Amino acid sequence: MLWITGLSSVACKVDQVNCRLWTQSLLPGFYMKGDFVIGGIFSFHHYLKLEQNAYTRQPPQPRCSGSMDFRDLRFARAMEFTIHEINNRTDLLPGIKLGYEIHDSCAAMPMAIKGAFQLTNGVESLFNNTASCLNSTAVAVPAVIGESGSTPSISMARILGLFGIPQVSHYATCACLSDKRQFPSFFRTIPSDHHQAAALARMVKHFGWTWIGAVRSDSDYGNNGMTSFLKAAQEEGICVEYSEAYYRTQPRSKVERVANVIRRSTARVIVAFMASGDMKILLEELVRQPPPPLQWIGSETWITDPDFLQFNMFAGAIGFGVPRSVIPGLHEFLLDLSPAQALKSPLLTEFWESSFSCSLTGFSESMRECDGNEDIRALQNPYTDTSQLHITNMVYKATYAIAHAIHGIICNDTQCDKSIQFEPWQIIHQLKRVSFTTKNGFQVTFDANGDPAANYELINWQVKKNGGLDFMTVGHYDSSRLRGQEFSITKAISWLGGRRECPQSVCSEICPLGTRKAVQKGRPVCCYDCVPCGEGEFSNRTNSLDCVQCPPEFWPSTKQDSCLPKPVEFLSWEDTLSIILTAFSITGALIAVCVAAVFYRHRTTPIVRANNSELSFLLLFSLALCFLCSLTFIGQPSEWSCMLRHTAFGITFVLCISCVLGKTIVVLMAFRATLPGSNVMKWFGPPQQRLSVLVFTLIQVIICVLWLTISPPFPFKNLKHYKESIILECRLGSAIGFWAVLGYIGFLALLCFVLAFLARNLPDNFNEAKLITFSMLIFCAVWITFIPAYVSSPGKFTVAVEIFAILASSFGLIVFIFVPKCFIIVFRPEQNTKKHVIGKVPSKAL
Repeated sequence: MLWITGLSSVACKVDQVNCRLWTQSLLPGFYMKGDFVIGGIFSFHHYLKLEQNAYTRQPPQPRCSGSMDFRDLRFARAMEFTIHEINNRTDLLPGIKLGYEIHDSCAAMPMAIKGAFQLTNGVESLFNNTASCLNSTAVAVPAVIGESGSTPSISMARILGLFGIPQVSHYATCACLSDKRQFPSFFRTIPSDHHQAAALARMVKHFGWTWIGAVRSDSDYGNNGMTSFLKAAQEEGICVEYSEAYYRTQPRSKVERVANVIRRSTARVIVAFMASGDMKILLEELVRQPPPPLQWIGSETWITDPDFLQFNMFAGAIGFGVPRSVIPGLHEFLLDLSPAQALKSPLLTEFWESSFSCSLTGFSESMRECDGNEDIRALQNPYTDTSQLHITNMVYKATYAIAHAIHGIICNDTQCDKSIQFEPWQIIHQLKRVSFTTKNGFQVTFDANGDPAANYELINWQVKKNGGLDFMTVGHYDSSRLRGQEFSITKAISWLGGRRECPQSVCSEICPLGTRKAVQKGRPVCCYDCVPCGEGEFSNRTNSLDCVQCPPEFWPSTKQDSCLPKPVEFLSWEDTLSIILTAFSITGALIAVCVAAVFYRHRTTPIVRANNSELSFLLLFSLALCFLCSLTFIGQPSEWSCMLRHTAFGITFVLCISCVLGKTIVVLMAFRATLPGSNVMKWFGPPQQRLSVLVFTLIQVIICVLWLTISPPFPFKNLKHYKESIILECRLGSAIGFWAVLGYIGFLALLCFVLAFLARNLPDNFNEAKLITFSMLIFCAVWITFIPAYVSSPGKFTVAVEIFAILASSFGLIVFIFVPKCFIIVFRPEQNTKKHVIGKVPSKAL
């Protein structure tokens, strides 16, 4: 349809030798003849007035409507100024006069296409030639500057590309125009939106905004730009709450819906990739019912547009714009305008009448007639404002680029030949090669895609002292720099409401240390819950995706933000429990020594002599060792202490039980010896008793030696029993060796218990078998209960249970075997007689 619309303006009918356009030509807004006429198309208006067509007469020509865009008027006049400046130069196109033909596209595709066709056909509506006009290949312009918008530029580029006419845009930023397969003749002096989208995404990431809203123009510019931005934002981890589109020709209900989405959103940052015309309508709608304060992020189309300085809600807005510049002489050229000069151009006439609210023609009933006292220098509008020339400089560069391309074709080192015939594709070839610096110091080159290097200024809308808004450059972006170094901030930024603190815009607050992010189901990744790290895990970064498991010997801190060494747990000498057990151990040893002293002092008394004093002293010695061997279990385990504690315990206890077993056998043998004709005592006299103790003990020594040789106990860090601490313990090495030691002790104790039980009722006033029976009963009970307690006790309490078993069994032996004898020796000496011992005197129960 666009192609047919465009062709309608150039279709011609043959009348003899004349070729006439079917429709009326567009009147240029600005026109000047020259040896080479450069075309220009700008968006002086933003609406196309279309009338209902009944097709009963020739359709009227489309016309622009709405208020004039004074900034685009400045762009067009900057093109005029640049051509005049070039014509006055002697080093560029000397002797050549450039002309211009500038049209209004109304920011609409039909008018842009119509203008493009007109620039390819010429300005005359009647073409005379002796040959048919169908064979004519005349082209009016060698190159075209424009359009201001991406969508009209795309339509123009498709038409002009068919004729090979180069188009150099000053403001069309759509990244799609870099595709040389579709747009082989398109060039531009403004960077592609591909770079701007990446710059905006990195800027949003730089300020920590992860939850944003997005609005765009429903056009090629907005849709392509926003697509590039959203892709770059996703790579940076930024989430978009909403993405709405609007175009100025759509129904009002559409812009109301977009405005309501903005008002209800939770995102406090909004990225607007919109053309100025669309943005203005959206803002007018938002002003009716202002949303909560928003941090606006603007694309270069409107972020430097002074028309928006009237909207106070934009205070603190930031965005990327092309670098500002100064064009010497432009300000004076723009102000060198009189009413008479304004009447020469319909666009200037409209500008004058709109600026001063008067009529130059005198045919208006609603406005007064201009009286000539109007002072253009007193105006303050985008046309006269040359304090920050951003896009205007792009027009300046585009015009110079075309001039340099023409110069490269028709000029040599000394002169130019305007009679040289050349094709438009030759201009394209020269544009690819141009490289020069403008008078105001800007480098002009094009890459393989017809794009310049991306270089932006970070623009911030700051509140002035008088309360108004103004543009301030606070940073830069240069795509030619290394990755990660393109973006820099050079000045303080004024945020929304004039505040100095950067606003926050996140879906979820930052997860603190010791937590991880858990994405909420069905929502973007920026919306998450902060979940505490699991057991044994830590997180030392905010917004951590995962928690890290602490090393085996470490445990998370209370806040789970770091790993600390696990406390090492063992039965140390400083523990209260150790002190108590040590006291009992030393007390027991002292009791054994005291009993031995009592026995030694009364060694000649009947009660000591009757109870085998040699075995008694050996038993007391072994009991003292049993009490003291429990001390080897206290303290930090080492290789030597682990081997010593179990072997010392095993050997001393076997020595102790062997002595008790010997005493029990002596009782039995003594009874047998009282029978007539028995000489059993000669087979179990003192030498045999010593030998039995030695043999029983030697067997345990052999078991311990084998245990220590094959697989001895060793210190071990137990990391599994307690997750938050390390238990330093002695591993058994060979479990068989450990249980063999205990089993042998248990066997001897059981044997001793059985023998003592059998001898408990032997006729003797002081039958030691009864005492041994009770002591062995206690001994066996302690060690039987020790086994489950030992297996189930955690950490250092395992060692404590073993020490308790040693002490309890040792106290059982010393109390039941020796305390009654000591009591008689010390407190009942009258019973310490031979008659009483052999049962000749009736005894009283103790």
